[in-house]
Amino acid sequence: MKLSRRTLLAAGATLPLAAPTILVAQAREMRLGILTPTGHPWNNAALRVADRLKAESGGRMSLTVFHAGQLGNEAAMLQQMQSGALDMGWIMAAELGSRVPAIAAITAPYVVDSTAKIAKLVRHPVAGKLFDVLPRETGTVGLAWGITGMRAIFSAKDISSLADIKGMKLRINPTPAYRDFYQLLGAAPTPIPTPQVFDAMTNGQVDGLEADLEFSWNQRFDKVSKVILQMNAIFMPVIALVSGRVWQGLPPADRELITSVVKAELDRQVDELAGNEPKLIEQFKAAPIPIRQANPADAEKVVAEYDKIWLPKAPILAELRQVGKSL
Repeated sequence: MKLSRRTLLAAGATLPLAAPTILVAQAREMRLGILTPTGHPWNNAALRVADRLKAESGGRMSLTVFHAGQLGNEAAMLQQMQSGALDMGWIMAAELGSRVPAIAAITAPYVVDSTAKIAKLVRHPVAGKLFDVLPRETGTVGLAWGITGMRAIFSAKDISSLADIKGMKLRINPTPAYRDFYQLLGAAPTPIPTPQVFDAMTNGQVDGLEADLEFSWNQRFDKVSKVILQMNAIFMPVIALVSGRVWQGLPPADRELITSVVKAELDRQVDELAGNEPKLIEQFKAAPIPIRQANPADAEKVVAEYDKIWLPKAPILAELRQVGKSL
């Protein structure tokens, strides 16, 4: 979604802070925190943002990217943005959704059923509308979405359908939107730090994990799995955020430059990830384990129960589902 100058200025105005009397373009050194490791597509996009801001501002603006949670976890980075101690943070919808249910709605199961549709959904006006609550609820301003592909289950035991998930000790993202879905499927969500999952699957501490294909290929979770079950149910996007306090102190021209550069580079990330997924699937097919497809019809009752929980908390979920059906 293209954010107009009027929209951006209005977002800044909703924050409960006093704006400076004079906004003067001046040299600015900024910091950006991100949880994912160096080399992740989101990190690569953040580095491109830094390069472009420096070039397009004539060297007046610089941005240092702190990778792999160097500034703390996402909750800590969000607090730093709220206080103005951190300029920018790329925070996953899972973390924001645990605080703001409307944001979690985009991660509900079967809003869309393919990575190609994810790429369309995050560019739809309804996805941009989700940013409207952020200044009030989090003290931040949302600029753009980045994405991962559809998440799959990497299982250490043989499974072929959603029914087989029942009773599995499954490592998932522990936030409410994901937890509710997997508990309704009958899984036993098991919290394990990501770096420990490979060994946990090897020694039987967990039966599997739920993750996106690209991350799982880089970590080679296929080597400790017997099967990959593609669910095409949920995904995990990220939101590029700016501190509301910082945003109010920036001249309009700088806001526009930051917004245009961030959106352009995350649009590029979205296109590259969606375009690369078919190749990634072929790589997994070459691995010595089967890739199976879950039947979405098997989840209809679960989705109905899920919506009973989430529609009262996030009414925009109904609109997201309608948009997803149209893509």
